Amino acid sequence: MAEKAYHRGHRVLINADTESNAKTIDDLLWSQKAVSFVPHALMSSTTPEDVTITWGQEPDNHDDVLINLALTAPPWFSRFQRVAEVVSQDPSALAALRDAWRFYRDRGYPLKKHDL
Repeated sequence: MAEKAYHRGHRVLINADTESNAKTIDDLLWSQKAVSFVPHALMSSTTPEDVTITWGQEPDNHDDVLINLALTAPPWFSRFQRVAEVVSQDPSALAALRDAWRFYRDRGYPLKKHDL
């Protein structure tokens, strides 16, 4: 998802629920094939990138695409042009993710479901 958005010219913020998960995402992005590599950095890095990975810290320079991998929406989500929530079928996370869907819907955000 981040790769697709990046190659379409978007700036992307990936929000993980923990620093450990953010580092796992960072490692996964580094392991991509050279032809599909996505330049990225952790929020704690001093080198800004078009794809940044955070674990709850509010970004000061991103407002385009938010990929939220945490179970709740970050308080600053509304500044983004697009928000993507990844919904797994894991029973332990499903209730929280359904609550997030209702949260966005009840505030009038247009919602689209994409099966991956």
